[in-house]
Amino acid sequence: MLACFILSTAGLQVQAAERRVALVIGNSAYRNAPVLSNPVRDALSVAEMFKKAGFTTVELKQDLESLELKRAIRAFLGITKDSEIAVVFFAGHGIEVNGANYIIPVDARLKTDFDAEDEGVALERIIRAVEPARRLRLIILDACRDNPFIPQMQRTVSLRGITAGLGKVEPAASDTLVAYAARAGSVADDGQTDHSPFTTALLKHLTTPGLDIRVALGRVRDDVVRDTGGKQEPFVYGSLGGSTVSLVPDKPAPAVSQADPGADGPRDYMLADRIGTRDAWNHFLRAHPTGFLADLARAQLQKLPGDPAPATATPADLAKAANKRPSAEPTPAIRMEARRHDPGKVEPEMAQVVPRSTCDRDRETLAMLRERQVAEKIAAFARDLTCEALRPQVTRLLESTGSADSAKPSLPAAAPKPAAGTPAIPVSLGTNRSAPNCEDESRALARLRAAPNLMAVETFEQNLTCKALQPQVSRLRESLHEN
Repeated sequence: MLACFILSTAGLQVQAAERRVALVIGNSAYRNAPVLSNPVRDALSVAEMFKKAGFTTVELKQDLESLELKRAIRAFLGITKDSEIAVVFFAGHGIEVNGANYIIPVDARLKTDFDAEDEGVALERIIRAVEPARRLRLIILDACRDNPFIPQMQRTVSLRGITAGLGKVEPAASDTLVAYAARAGSVADDGQTDHSPFTTALLKHLTTPGLDIRVALGRVRDDVVRDTGGKQEPFVYGSLGGSTVSLVPDKPAPAVSQADPGADGPRDYMLADRIGTRDAWNHFLRAHPTGFLADLARAQLQKLPGDPAPATATPADLAKAANKRPSAEPTPAIRMEARRHDPGKVEPEMAQVVPRSTCDRDRETLAMLRERQVAEKIAAFARDLTCEALRPQVTRLLESTGSADSAKPSLPAAAPKPAAGTPAIPVSLGTNRSAPNCEDESRALARLRAAPNLMAVETFEQNLTCKALQPQVSRLRESLHEN
């Protein structure tokens, strides 16, 4: 059995929006020759293949007589005029007479070689029918079976050649391929299964999405050679350009899911909470206008002095937030607010790095105190606070509950300040070490918290007389060791 492919392309990849059309013909019920078992089945399967591949129009014809065959090809010429891809598939008998190739209708008699021109349809006629297609033209002729007409045909000219298979073809049009299921002049197998070996391979490879037609034909050739034990070898004539040409466009890549615009929300919330100003919370809400963290941020704004109304993002802010991509760093607006929170001054909570484990414990305690609002417990927590990054928030919580005074140690008015650049070693705590001086030591501990220094804390702890401060000093020393 022989199949012939004719392909033409403008050198561009097939696009999903292109109009692709196909004419599929299967001739089995020959009246003057034995009936062929496979052509009609081959045509049905090939037509179904093109439909599943998304072809716009697929015309299926079966057992056509000479006039019907010519009319079907003429009608297909009109269909191809506004198409990008046009395909013709024919399964049945074919013959080569004096260098010209013909496909044979079911009513042909072919008593002489001259009858092939009248009763058959020339391959050139089919080529002209698909020429209007703008990008890709393909003709498949599965028409090189062992032809029963040849033994009875009389030659009108003794030198006229008649072969069982189809002859070589050199396409006149550029970017054209002609592929045979067997070499020119040889016979292809009709097959013992539902399809011929060649059609079986076509159904497997021809409409693979994104597969170049030359690669597809190469795979068809390999399958046929393997399945026939080397007795049948498809062959290709003609040439194409360097661009990839496929009957079916490649499947689009999976859409990349949009990253969650709120992925950096927790990081930004922690930074805004650390700064604790109205501007910081407003910046956070402009970047994260919706969600649970936004509700918490508005609740924090309600607690701050001044206008209690929560910030609302503008439509532009909302659109910006919707298209915002997460990054490994905090939101630029929050980051800038951290830099300009207090120009010329580095706040203690921004300057020091407190171990995460210590601050996490204090942060959890602070969250519970905000819910319960017990003044005595808040004051005690303020006195025992180790994570200095939370002190501004604890101070505001103390002020809101009216317990700020009870949390502040009574400090002498004339307490000297440590010299710049020197460790905040406690001032003299008095010579009477038998009577604890908790007020002076509380004041010294506050200075150590503001400018923590491990050596100074250890010295202070060794000289500590107020046992009530021992737990706070121990936690401060442990936090500096962890850091």
